[in-house]
Amino acid sequence: MTIRTMAMAAAVLAATAGAALAQDATAVPAPPPPPGEWRTIAPENLLVIDTNKGRVLVELAPEIAPAHVERIKLLASRGFFDNLVWHRVIDWFMAQTGDPLGTGEGQSWYPDLKAEFTFRRGADMAFTPVAAPMGALVGFVDSIPVQTQPDALMSGTSDKKVHGWALYCPGVAGMARDEGNDTANSQFFLMRQAYPALDKRYTVWGRVVSGLDVVRSLKASDTPDGLVQGPDQMTRVRVASDLPAAERPTAAVLNTNSATFQTLAQQARQARGADFSVCDIELPVRVTPAA
Repeated sequence: MTIRTMAMAAAVLAATAGAALAQDATAVPAPPPPPGEWRTIAPENLLVIDTNKGRVLVELAPEIAPAHVERIKLLASRGFFDNLVWHRVIDWFMAQTGDPLGTGEGQSWYPDLKAEFTFRRGADMAFTPVAAPMGALVGFVDSIPVQTQPDALMSGTSDKKVHGWALYCPGVAGMARDEGNDTANSQFFLMRQAYPALDKRYTVWGRVVSGLDVVRSLKASDTPDGLVQGPDQMTRVRVASDLPAAERPTAAVLNTNSATFQTLAQQARQARGADFSVCDIELPVRVTPAA
């Protein structure tokens, strides 16, 4: 199964919708963080997606998928994504776009990308663990939920780093591809709900920090192939740093190194018990619109 050719996705989703509903029902809101606990996203790592349904802000993850982030930035700077439709949208799953043909078969004129399903994490990469299942660590690199090997293994590797991969929680941005691993190009998708079956199979290049409600409001398909008739569209897509100052929003996210985050994570663990997932933690965000 690929994201670009999703013929059987609807049947699979029917079995997982109940779990996703339960997850949303137990998500724990954070207490208001004090001013010093916010992390402002650098404008060069903030993707601004304007749609006919509203604005979506995505934090890019160059430490996790540098080549894919570079491609997204390049295409956005060229206006490639402007006016493209959300051609495949499946409820309780994801919304896909980035195809100039609007059929699921198109792509940009640039060559396909080598997969970045996993990354190497060193001691210099900011990482906040929230759980340690079966000898692994689960936590956050900025706003991206990840699973990784423990720090103790770094001393035994040639590059002094350990293996890690991003997790497909709600809002995570992934790259679509064909059957081959190294076939991602311009099509991407934003998760409407969690879907762990995609982990380590599709490159994660960012996460929605504001506008997940917009992603979930996009018109979904009523057919098994996920293709939408009369789809919603992106009107403009730019990296914030490429926008004029008067049009540039800013977004600050709760710092995962903060005391408030630790409280938030503990509340989520207590609420979910044995069913706790990193996807249960929703990071507060504070958006300042353009002047």
